[in-house]
Amino acid sequence: MQKIRVAALQLHAGADKEKNLCKATRLIERAAERGAQLIVLPELFNWRGEKGALKGQSETIPGPTSLKMAALAVTRKLFILCGSIIETHPENRKPYNTSFLINHEGNICALYRKIHLFKLNPEIHTPIDESGIYSPGRNTRTVATPFGRVGFSICYDLRFPELYRTLAYQGAEIIFVPSAFTFTTGKAHWETLVRARAIENQVYIVAPNQHGKDPLGNRNYGHSLIVDPWGSVIAHCQNSEDIIYAELDLSYLKKIRRRLPALNSASISFK
Repeated sequence: MQKIRVAALQLHAGADKEKNLCKATRLIERAAERGAQLIVLPELFNWRGEKGALKGQSETIPGPTSLKMAALAVTRKLFILCGSIIETHPENRKPYNTSFLINHEGNICALYRKIHLFKLNPEIHTPIDESGIYSPGRNTRTVATPFGRVGFSICYDLRFPELYRTLAYQGAEIIFVPSAFTFTTGKAHWETLVRARAIENQVYIVAPNQHGKDPLGNRNYGHSLIVDPWGSVIAHCQNSEDIIYAELDLSYLKKIRRRLPALNSASISFK
């Protein structure tokens, strides 16, 4: 499959999991009706609430959220990238922030646990330190699909180019960046970083973001993006609930890589 129509969903998740899942379902069904074959949700799309409630809201994968999304994928015959949910740690430690891809048959074909945990000391508001509430993932992840090899990342990972270079060398042609980027950092860096990761690695980047304020009062940036391998923004939105669409064309990606074969260049060791 050389081309696929993708939809990135921008939503505002809160502390009511059932309400969040109903909202996500409504948006997925709308995107499916408009021809989307791959739908990408943002980080923590099913629940965001008080830190003290976080562990109690964690789930196994498979579990309630993944089963609900799998049923939807089967009914609508599409792939769903579940941006991330809070995954129960198998050894009862701090949970993971985990992204997973469900195929059109309802199977989980890949799972990724967020490696880089966000830390911010803002001038206003409470400092954010995800290492206090999550366990870090340890492994990068790519997987082959009918529409190309896809790579996984989550939000703060975007600031670590070596992760994306690794995914590209593992064959990734499309990389997901489901996010809940803060307004302060997003306004300054979001588009620049998304476009840079696409340009450096000659990949499509699909980056759905949360919008609005989370239950802790932190404002998210919105402005979800889809960027092509030349670094051009091919779909974007503002700071409100929305769905953006784009056609990802692997023949175009291969043309870019032939024109400027950065991935074929020999590695250089700097000392």
